[in-house]
Amino acid sequence: MQTLRIKPSSSGSGGPLLAGVAAAVAGVGAVLAFAGSDSVLRGPFALFFLLVAPGAAIGAALHGLEPFGRVVTSLAGAIAVNLLVAQGMIATHSWSVTGGITAVTVISSLVILPSLVRLLRGRTERRRT
Repeated sequence: MQTLRIKPSSSGSGGPLLAGVAAAVAGVGAVLAFAGSDSVLRGPFALFFLLVAPGAAIGAALHGLEPFGRVVTSLAGAIAVNLLVAQGMIATHSWSVTGGITAVTVISSLVILPSLVRLLRGRTERRRT
């Protein structure tokens, strides 16, 4: 007996649209937090940024895992990054909202940097051939 694997069609999924909306909401959250806005959306959007930024960076670095494992690991890593930043800032008596968001942004950028370099290196090698 032969097993047939059927791939679901990616044309009906809203993956890129959902990712774009998530990035926009996270960006708005960071901007509202840096601006010190009194908006009602500042708290939820900033919290969304604090979970999505390190989670996306860690998820990009774990490209070899299956999707469910990548989601679980990136969510746990995002929580760990946020807790370590908060603990470090409290221990040094330098707690601030903008400082926390800045620290999480820097750490997330450093985590995703090797993935971006690998992606760009792969593109230039394909162009040369």
